Amino acid sequence: MSAHALAAEAATLLADRTGVPSHDIALILGSGWGGAAEVIGDEVASVEASDVPGFTGHAVAGHHSTFRSLLTPSGKRVLVLGARQHFYQSRDAATVTHAVRMAAAAGCTQLVVTNGCGSTRPHVGPGSVVLISDHLNLTGATPLEGATFVPMGDAYSPRLRDLARSVDGDLIEGVYAQFTGPQYETPAEVTMATIMGADLVGMSTALEVIAAREAGLEVLGLSLVTNLAAGIGTDELNHQEVLDAGAAAAPRISRLLADIVGKM
Repeated sequence: MSAHALAAEAATLLADRTGVPSHDIALILGSGWGGAAEVIGDEVASVEASDVPGFTGHAVAGHHSTFRSLLTPSGKRVLVLGARQHFYQSRDAATVTHAVRMAAAAGCTQLVVTNGCGSTRPHVGPGSVVLISDHLNLTGATPLEGATFVPMGDAYSPRLRDLARSVDGDLIEGVYAQFTGPQYETPAEVTMATIMGADLVGMSTALEVIAAREAGLEVLGLSLVTNLAAGIGTDELNHQEVLDAGAAAAPRISRLLADIVGKM
């Protein structure tokens, strides 16, 4: 079965289990962002990822393995995509982007993708929220097959970035570089990424955005800086640090994201 056919099958089951025939906005909640689902809208239904074709339900610490259908006060249907698959888990771009393709098949026309990441800029420290303006895909992979030529010039919607700034005028922008992981980047790799133009480094997002743009979704990307990247900060990196920084920022960024989604 092709990746797109599997996504369509997953979307059909999702509609049946949630009772919602179509969604408007897809939302990927990365490290630190999980609490936003509680303030974006009322939960209509939830589905275990392991019950949906193409998903195993396995989740990394800090992520959830369910799909949630929310109804916002303005009447928008938001599909929260739990069970995020990272490239280091499968080394397969189609697996990584299956949820995004399912969301597109479920009717979503917009994707908000969030993550926790490292910063290459000393003045943009832990707790900072950065609008993603562009990305560097350093995984050596793509979810696209064959002669599928997808324009990426405005991968991160200028319109949605303006909308986000109308909610918080202090939001800054930056370029996100996706590495493969699961090891953290070395200082030399961070230096390389910085020379190439990266303000942020992490292990997600770029592949998902490529699939979203192939499907015609308008994309907004938001990063929570959880640590200074290797060679920029002095502390040794660890996943607990990421989780702790996310927990500390959670109430503030959840409200921010809810306000942004409320205007979409």
